[in-house]
Amino acid sequence: MKHTIEVNGIKIYAFHGCLPEEEKIGGHYVVDVMLNTNFSEAALTDELSKTVDYVLIHQVVKEEMAIRSKLIEQVGQRIVDRIKREATGINFLRVKVTKLTPPINGDVDNVAILIEE
Repeated sequence: MKHTIEVNGIKIYAFHGCLPEEEKIGGHYVVDVMLNTNFSEAALTDELSKTVDYVLIHQVVKEEMAIRSKLIEQVGQRIVDRIKREATGINFLRVKVTKLTPPINGDVDNVAILIEE
């Protein structure tokens, strides 16, 4: 059986980017995490230990986003790697990191990276 858990719209203010201003000023980001697991036992027993804890997902995102990187590609990969290390029973994982209003000299709402493993 395939079950999906999503933790969407994690809003973070962070200091990622290649420009010196981004390191000082920072910017707004949104992170979405989707994973496939089997939470049949959790659904039957109502036990948190039998599923992936949403609080853990949020905490990993928050902590990894706090570590400055030039590229959101690196931040996204760190989030993926850490979730895979700290959560069990994940069959598929997707992490999307969106940078709102990026400084790219154009009228762009956001840029995003998507990692699926």
